[in-house]
Amino acid sequence: MRGHPGRSPPIILHHAFPQLRPAPAGPPGEPFWTARVNNRRVIGDLRQWFDPERAERVGEPPDYRFSLANERTFLAWIRTGLALIAGGLACAQFLPPLPIAHLREGIAVLLLLLGALVALRAVDHWARTERAMRLKQDLPGSRFPAVLAIVVALGALLLVVAVLIQASR
Repeated sequence: MRGHPGRSPPIILHHAFPQLRPAPAGPPGEPFWTARVNNRRVIGDLRQWFDPERAERVGEPPDYRFSLANERTFLAWIRTGLALIAGGLACAQFLPPLPIAHLREGIAVLLLLLGALVALRAVDHWARTERAMRLKQDLPGSRFPAVLAIVVALGALLLVVAVLIQASR
C-alpha cells in the first residue's frame, strides 16, 4: 500500500489483525512508529500472547468467570485447529489417489494451513477479548467463524465432486 497515503490496508487485515490499523505518525526519528503500524501495540499484543502475567496491565481485572469462559473458547478453537491438522495429515497419508492430479495433496495442504490459521487466530482473539473485558469495551467481533465455515463447506463440496468422479469410473 505504499505510495497511497490516504488508503488503509484491506479491511480483512483490519479485522483479523487490529494492530495493523493505520497508526498516527509519531515524532520524527521515533523508532516504534510508522505511518501504518503502531509497533508498540504489535509488540504488546505478542507479549500478551506469550507472557500474559508480564504484559502491560490495562483497565481492571474482569470477573474471573468471564476470563475462564474466554479461555474455554480459546481451547475450543485450538481443538478445531488440531482437528483440521489431523484431517490434513489423514488426507495426505490415508486417502487413495484421487482422479484429479494432486487433489489429495492440495486438500491436505489446505487443511494443514487452515489448522495453523485457526490456532493463530485463536490466540489473537483470546488476547483481544481479554483486553476488551479489562477496558470494559464491547467484545471484538469476528467474521472468522463464518469464513472458516464457508471454507470447510467448499472443501466438503470439492470432496463430494471427487468421490462422484471416482465412482463414475
